[in-house]
Amino acid sequence: MSITIFGIKNCSTMKKAFDWLDERGVAYRFHDYKKSGIDADTLGRWCAHVGRDGLINTRGTTWRKLAEARRVITSDAAAIALMSEQPSLIRRPVVELADGSLLVGFDPTRFEAALAPTGGMA
Repeated sequence: MSITIFGIKNCSTMKKAFDWLDERGVAYRFHDYKKSGIDADTLGRWCAHVGRDGLINTRGTTWRKLAEARRVITSDAAAIALMSEQPSLIRRPVVELADGSLLVGFDPTRFEAALAPTGGMA
């Protein structure tokens, strides 16, 4: 199974996810969307899969620093534009599996079910 993990390298939650994957020998490709950006098509696919509310990190500093008017997101297009402009707003990590399914946020139980050898990974 090939997976891509999207996030920001120096994020503490990302470090937990990397450690979890590395400890279990799960191979992955890393995409740092802070350095490399993230395209609107990918964000649109993610929004369709998990919803914009599932992707936007409303607990972080980037969200809190936004003007109140910018926090009012009324469409996927508006969410995609905001996440493209401010990739730090995207929850971390986003793990995209080969079949297109996603894991958003680090939850060891969900990771185990989806990625561990007994959870369906060959």
